[in-house]
Amino acid sequence: MDIFLIAFLVFGLFVLFSSFFTVKQQTAVIIERFGKFLSIRQSGLHLKIPLIDRIAGRVNLKIQQLDVIIETKTKDNVFVKLKVSVQFMVVKDTVYDAFYKLEYPHDQITSYVFDVVRAEVPKLILDDVFERKDDIAIAVKRELNEAMTTYGYTIINTLVTDIDPDIQVKNAMNRINAADREKTVAEFEAEASRIRIVAKAKAEAESKRLQGQGIADQRREIAKGLVESVDVLNKVGINSQEASALIVVTQHYDTLQAIGADTNSNLILLPNSPQAGSDMLNNMVASFTASNQVGEAMKRADSTKRVKNLKQKNNDEYFTEENEDNQ
Repeated sequence: MDIFLIAFLVFGLFVLFSSFFTVKQQTAVIIERFGKFLSIRQSGLHLKIPLIDRIAGRVNLKIQQLDVIIETKTKDNVFVKLKVSVQFMVVKDTVYDAFYKLEYPHDQITSYVFDVVRAEVPKLILDDVFERKDDIAIAVKRELNEAMTTYGYTIINTLVTDIDPDIQVKNAMNRINAADREKTVAEFEAEASRIRIVAKAKAEAESKRLQGQGIADQRREIAKGLVESVDVLNKVGINSQEASALIVVTQHYDTLQAIGADTNSNLILLPNSPQAGSDMLNNMVASFTASNQVGEAMKRADSTKRVKNLKQKNNDEYFTEENEDNQ
């Protein structure tokens, strides 16, 4: 008797505890009675009839994410892998459809993602796939919404989170990018070199201009000094030719002295023998004398020619006047 009582009490407690169940937040529970849909229970504590009612399943109402990796070919025949992340959830009012109409929702979503991506990507070249990945994501979301709404699911968002071309294609793209950057660097370096060359040329031109101006000023002052020196020498009875020759010889020896004072000089002045100064003086005096004689002869010849031309002109005028009187 005690054994039956204990068994009855245990069975009663089992039935009592199995009558109650809890549903977590953002979850829905499907209750069936003898295999037929009875109700949908939301979060909280609930009661069911033991051995008659049963929990058929639980539906997650949270936002879920499914990552789908698709390998497809672009318009320019490049194979590429795309990772598409689909964020979806079960609508609270359509839990019945989500539970009874789809057995494997993830497989269904994956199939639609494959279908849309493999329809959109072959229309684009590889560069456009990177640039228009948002358009691909929008197309996937549009197609999924149209298909999954019937089954009680809503698509929150779709994202193309990764585009992975073949390794050889990536290496080629990196080489193209590197070559383009090297080209840009070369252009900037060439421009900088051109600027340096132009600036250097301008600086050299300005330097030569100033140098030429300095040399001209120097020669002008030297000429003034020579004139003063010749005037001083003329006052002591030395004529201009001898004075000029003496000045040149003096400058010659000054130059030799300056060359000897510079230990790093590699300049050689020719002639530079001891007799050179005397020979130079005699040659210059003779040259100046001959030059003066030639100049005087040319002046006399020119004067004779002018006189002859004047006489011829007077004769011509005389005969012209006489002819006019005879007429």
